[in-house]
Amino acid sequence: MSYSYINNTEFIKNLKEGDENAYVYLVKTYHKPLFIYALSLINDHAQSEDIVQIVFLKTWEFRKRLNSDYSIKSFLYKSTYNEFINQYHKNRALSELEKVYTEAIGEAIDDDNTELLERKIALVTEGIKNLPRKCKETFLLSKKEGLTNIEIAEHLNVSIKTVEGQITKAYNLLRKTASEKIKGILFLMFGKKQART
Repeated sequence: MSYSYINNTEFIKNLKEGDENAYVYLVKTYHKPLFIYALSLINDHAQSEDIVQIVFLKTWEFRKRLNSDYSIKSFLYKSTYNEFINQYHKNRALSELEKVYTEAIGEAIDDDNTELLERKIALVTEGIKNLPRKCKETFLLSKKEGLTNIEIAEHLNVSIKTVEGQITKAYNLLRKTASEKIKGILFLMFGKKQART
């Protein structure tokens, strides 16, 4: 039998009361979008699945503490992000540069609006496509491939200053078309592959 809920308040009320049908509805409704979101953060299928399973288990364990006035969708996305950070801390000590990006991710998703975040990612993706050719090539080598500025300079046979200039130009163009929180969004898109100068 399939269950659906009229509103968020009714759904959370049933979940808090331990209604297993509400939990089944929770998993069926949010498993796929949460998995995609976790995958965008960690870029690993198995770990993404683990993160989502942990989020669902913790949600069930702590269901009595859920706030009926708070969007369950926003709660699940934030829980997924928090679990990603927990796993990230366990697997690797954060360098100063990584801390900056971690904070930037938090800022990027701190508006409780996952649809807005998805639109920002789409805008950045489109913005990267429309960058000037050399600028786009340099930027993707840095952010997508994770090459250092020195490695990019050697690969393209240009000076380091040229590489720095192209990356700065890319950031400036993307900020105009997408968002001031560009670093967090890039981290969501490309994961931990961020260049080190």
